[in-house]
Amino acid sequence: MRYEGKLYRALNPVYARQPLLGRGAELYGGRFNPKGMPALYTSLSVLTALREANQVGNLQPTTLVSYEAVFERVFDGRDEDALQAEGMGAAAISDATWRDQMKSGGEARTQGFARRLVAAGYQGLLVRSFAPGATREDLNLVLWTWGESLPALLTLIDDENRLGRPE
Repeated sequence: MRYEGKLYRALNPVYARQPLLGRGAELYGGRFNPKGMPALYTSLSVLTALREANQVGNLQPTTLVSYEAVFERVFDGRDEDALQAEGMGAAAISDATWRDQMKSGGEARTQGFARRLVAAGYQGLLVRSFAPGATREDLNLVLWTWGESLPALLTLIDDENRLGRPE
């Protein structure tokens, strides 16, 4: 599928001045990226982005950013038939033990799935949010490939250069 529209991301302030790098995900791994593979975990709504960034305990300091996005090849993780064709399903995608799998086996099943999608030329994965309080309408777009031009265009919205100003 193709995605065109706004995306939102709630960042740890440590990474706020580099909202296009995916450095935290690359260092620590995520549900849909193994360690060493950059990824941007974005959301289709502001509230979903905030839920994603603050899943444990109390609300922590967070920097909210938005992007204009155009992606030509996005895998639709809501499509059960497409998931089955890739050897996955809704239960496997939402499996909360991905961190344990990563610790014991080096790569979680969802991370292997992401690696296969990247190899097949997908730039991202549209998937529902699994953050506490999320509903079926809360969607994330996990990005593995992005840049300043098509077919994977991602532009930070920062008209006043707030993130580029010296501290």
